[in-house]
Order: sequence, then C-alpha cells, then structure tokens
Amino acid sequence: MTDLSKIPVTVITGFLGAGKTTLIRHLMANPMGKRLAVLVNEFGTVGVDGEILKSCADDNCPAENIVELSNGCICCTVAEDFIPTIEALLNLPIRPDHILIETSGLALPKPLLKAFDWPGIRSLITVDGVITLADAEAVAEGRFHGELTAEQIAAGEHDTPLGEVFEDQIACADIVLLTKADLAGAAGLATARRIIESEAAEKSRGALPILTVSEGRIDPRVILGLGRAAEDDLAARPSHHDGMDGHEHDDFDSVVIDLPEQDDVEGLVAAIRRLARENRALRVKGHVAVRGRPMRLLVQAVGERIRHQFDRPWGGAPRRSQLVVIAEKGDIDEAAIRAVLGA
Repeated sequence: MTDLSKIPVTVITGFLGAGKTTLIRHLMANPMGKRLAVLVNEFGTVGVDGEILKSCADDNCPAENIVELSNGCICCTVAEDFIPTIEALLNLPIRPDHILIETSGLALPKPLLKAFDWPGIRSLITVDGVITLADAEAVAEGRFHGELTAEQIAAGEHDTPLGEVFEDQIACADIVLLTKADLAGAAGLATARRIIESEAAEKSRGALPILTVSEGRIDPRVILGLGRAAEDDLAARPSHHDGMDGHEHDDFDSVVIDLPEQDDVEGLVAAIRRLARENRALRVKGHVAVRGRPMRLLVQAVGERIRHQFDRPWGGAPRRSQLVVIAEKGDIDEAAIRAVLGA
C-alpha cells in the first residue's frame, strides 16, 4: 500500500536507445496536474538526454527540477551521487509531487532499488513502480542474446553482457513497454512479446503487463500511481548480481570523439552506420556542427538505426562537435573509431 506521506518515484529503465527520454518528454507534457522532477543518468561523459529534457521544461517541471548525472551508473555510486541528488530534489523550494528517474541504458535496476532502503531517504520517498522499456525490433531480432566468446564460455559465463542487462531489466519491471512498435511490425511485436513473456516466466514474475507504445505516447495514468513500493519487494525481483555488494560495468565502455565542422551530413551518417556494422558500436549520440548551418545537429544512433535532426541554434555556445560511442569493452578501439569517423 502506498504511504501518502512519501513522494513517489518512478524508475524508468531499458537498454540504450529504447526510448526512455521520449517517454519522459511525454510525461512532462502530460503530468496529470503534478509537479515533476527528473533525474537523468548517462553512461558516457557527454550528456544529451538531460539537455533534451531541459528544452521541454515548463511550470510543471522547471529546468531546476531536471538533474543530469553523467559518466557512470547511479546504482554504482549511491552514496556519492544518488543520495545527495535525491536530497537536493527533496529540498527544492517547491517540493515535487513525483520524481522520475531515467537510468543509464546499461543499468541494472535492482541495485538502485536497494538504495531506497537507505535510512536518510526511506521515510521520504517510495518506488511507485519500475517501468522497463524494451525496443521491440531489437528484441525480436535477438540482439540481446548474442553468442558468448570462447573466453566467456571458458570462464563459466552463461549469458552475454547484453543478455544480462536485458534479463535484469525485465526481471525488475512492474510494467514493460514495447517501444519502436512502428519499426517492429506486427510479426516483430508478436515475437518480442513471446520472448519477454518467456523471460518473465523464467524469473517467476507471473503475468507481467506488456504494453505497446510508439514515440512514448501512453496514458500517464497507466504507469504513474502504481503504488508498488518496490523497495519492499526486492526478493521478487531476481538479478544476476544477487548476493554481490555491487556491480561494475566492466563489460561496457565509452569514448568521446571530437570532430571538426562537417560538410556532409549523410557521409557522417554512413560512417556511424559503419561503426555499428564493423566496430560493433551499440550507441552513438551527440551534437555536431555543420558548416554553414546556425543550428546544431543532434545525432542518436542505436546500432545501424540512426536519427538526426537540427534541434536548436548554437547561440553563444561553442560550435563543438562531440559524439559519445558506447560498445562492449573489447570492441572499444579508439583509434579505429576515430579513423572511421575521420573518413
């Protein structure tokens, strides 16, 4: 039962590029009369999602209520980053009615949920629910069940790094949102749903609600106000890292690439697509200066699927082109990545 004296927190998790920021933008535009605060966690050092959300700030969620933590995972730095940030949000002049947390796409949600048991904040906030976003196209294509290397098999590993993250995010969910429905098609959606239902059954999660969304559009009443108090329900949310003091993201790494002003946007897109195909880049995102254009180019790529748009003028900000590239650690070769983007 929800303790009405506590501020509810919704944890929004899901793999890189699943659409978490898009969902939060929708919730900010449809807050059901609530004053929101948002905590965004980025894995790389270049923050993109926080800037996108701040561009949507309004009276219901002003810019000062949107906080971004970059270059790491808040579930690994609870005392240093997470607790002080939550305390700062709670000490805002006007306290928020509801807090949204967008985890890093590589985050395991359960260690984060454990942080809500800290004495300093347990009496003040509660986890209203965990919403996991799953890219229907990626799930249907089996991108989270890649083959283990010989070294991994020899070390006794049973799941790929991608598979572990995906499974933990599903196992911790109260609701799963199948995103990119328009890209997956009917057959892809059906396949993705079967995979997630099988994964939930394997983790004894029962009949896990699975809803289909496109562009983050969903009635907020469906996912806010669940009253699950997930911090009291940890035993029912199994994790690959149960029994460990914490976890490290040793399986993934990122590199930030500085670029000169670009003349050929399509050439840059082709290079990013090549990174996914030949260098196994999982995610590429950032802002790029295009010669002769006063607006900056926002680039967001998930594998070979790339979206780019001019989002806003550079104004007085330096015309600095930076892309963060995220991949499994063994696939991060900075020289090779620079060579592809430089070409």
